[in-house]
Amino acid sequence: MSSFCNSDFTVHKFGVERSMEDLLADSVFNGDREAQIQAASQFGKLSSKQKQKLVDRGVIVPLVSMLHSQDYEAIEAALLSLLSLAFGSERNKVRIVKSGVVPVLLELLQCQSLVLIELTVAAMLILSSCVANKLAIASSGAIQLLVEILRGNIDNNNGRISIQAKIDAIATLHNLSTCPHLIPSVASSGVIYPLLQIIQASEKSSEFTEKAIALLENIVSLSENALQEIAATGCAIRAFVEVIEEGSMQCKEHAVSILLMICQSCRDQYRGSILREGVMPGLLQLNVDGTWRAKNMARELLLLLRDCSDYESRGEQSKHELMEQIMQEIDTEGERVGETTLRLVEEMIAKLSTR
Repeated sequence: MSSFCNSDFTVHKFGVERSMEDLLADSVFNGDREAQIQAASQFGKLSSKQKQKLVDRGVIVPLVSMLHSQDYEAIEAALLSLLSLAFGSERNKVRIVKSGVVPVLLELLQCQSLVLIELTVAAMLILSSCVANKLAIASSGAIQLLVEILRGNIDNNNGRISIQAKIDAIATLHNLSTCPHLIPSVASSGVIYPLLQIIQASEKSSEFTEKAIALLENIVSLSENALQEIAATGCAIRAFVEVIEEGSMQCKEHAVSILLMICQSCRDQYRGSILREGVMPGLLQLNVDGTWRAKNMARELLLLLRDCSDYESRGEQSKHELMEQIMQEIDTEGERVGETTLRLVEEMIAKLSTR
């Protein structure tokens, strides 16, 4: 067979004009190891139309078969080609999962090659973005293995899993958690503590923190048990307060949402803990420059943090009165109101009064 080229048609050694898709499909189906690897490596260079022709020719099945090989080069080529076929096509994502790829991917998550592990996590991420695939992936045991990656338990003598692979693992779990009936499986997987560790140890405005805290918010919004677990973890409230102070706008939004849910779950139990972590300056700043959703949640949390029992009557009070009460009653918890806090309150009230 002649070498591959980027044109739509290539001349066969007998002079018969054949399409690139025909040549690649023949090599994947019938070629030896080298031919299969060479063909699979060309998939990423094809147009969407050419890729779809290959899928329609049935190339997914032999590519999945290549994943069973003990040859890491062949496995890598097959993974990359499957990623290329899946990207941007919901139909292809479904076909790949129906081909039986998920159990093979789970085996690869436990192999000795960091490159293959990270490619496998990327494949999980792309495949899990398709609604039709979520149940099959979640029921396969993938959730627990992804959590083990976050815990750092799937490391080996060749090095440690990269931050990007952990971000992809979190994003995959987030994809699965968008199905409400899968939340209990995600929440009970032991993912809460490693996510809190990531938030606590990472830069508060990083993508790593943003992915972790977004997943946490998704879980606790639908799982009372997960919310209680987070609230009872010693470092959690402090970590969320730090995110409100130092995080990106999206991180701050997720953090204030979680703190609000914690306080709403048992105001008497958690109000003092939240205040003692010094949440006020961050909340007041969020009222000034946060996203629309963050501002609303920050105001709601400020109302809950007031030392009064008439929370339900808040709608009858003016915004100025509420802010004055907040500042008067915060002292009950022993938190001193400094010049910075007063300035933020004044700025917030000025903004509110113009609406």
